[in-house]
Amino acid sequence: MEIELTTFYARLGAIALILILGFLLGKWKLISTSTNRELTNLLLTVFMPASLFVAFPSEYDDSTLNLFFAGLVAGIIVMLMLIILSRIIFNKWWFKGGLRCESQFALIFNNATFLGYPIVVNTFGPSGVIAYCGFIIAFNIALFSYGIWLFEHKISFKLLKSIVTNPNILAVLLGMVLFLTNIHLPGFILDAVGYVGGATTPLSIICIGFMLSRADFKAIFKKWRLILTAFIQLTIGPLATWGILTALHFPLEVIQVCTLIQALPTATSLGLFATKYGGNNIESSELVTVSTILSVVTMPLMILLLLGL
Repeated sequence: MEIELTTFYARLGAIALILILGFLLGKWKLISTSTNRELTNLLLTVFMPASLFVAFPSEYDDSTLNLFFAGLVAGIIVMLMLIILSRIIFNKWWFKGGLRCESQFALIFNNATFLGYPIVVNTFGPSGVIAYCGFIIAFNIALFSYGIWLFEHKISFKLLKSIVTNPNILAVLLGMVLFLTNIHLPGFILDAVGYVGGATTPLSIICIGFMLSRADFKAIFKKWRLILTAFIQLTIGPLATWGILTALHFPLEVIQVCTLIQALPTATSLGLFATKYGGNNIESSELVTVSTILSVVTMPLMILLLLGL
């Protein structure tokens, strides 16, 4: 899966323009915090699942199925590896007290949904999305289990239920079932779902732009621990992912997609999880902001170094 460097950065530039639009909408107060929160909920429960559902081809073929399962297995391996690395790097001796759980979360879970999906779609096309669909199942299961456990340190029925009923996981599984059974839905249904899913890319990037519009950049960049944590997340993640998947001889598409995803900034859900489950929500949100800003420099370097795009 060869992508020309000029094509990659042209597509990344288009995403950057939408990001700036979201930033300006926030600065001009055309989007409020409550509106952004509601939009985020719609993205996670409606728009994103719709886009994942229609990602599978209408006709069954073995290569697509193999690519999906390769992405799923790679996702499981990457998630387990990052969990282990997070506990080694952000241990209780170095990170005494605050931000240890938040820093572990930041290394494990990056912006694979809001930012990952549009970049994968625009960079790799249909085959990349299939590998992404496999990866995102492993990602969401880890996010809504280990991600919550990091803050609560307990497993509950509610936690397990959130995994089983996650709309993104259900959408991928339903799409895969229709793909495997060669069941064809009426064209107008697929068109409607496709139209809804098509809104995922611009809306998700606008949400990230809005988040950046609320940041106090001068105060944030005085906190060295936030900068160091973000730098570790943006470099160790893609390096380790590329290394282990290459060593295990995964398909090139899967290596490229997973490495690109790990080069993205940390998940915006870090601030939401910290707020909901008793973490440091202020510095968690600041960490997301620092990671997003630093990724402008680190992501192209990681892509050039590891993928040669």
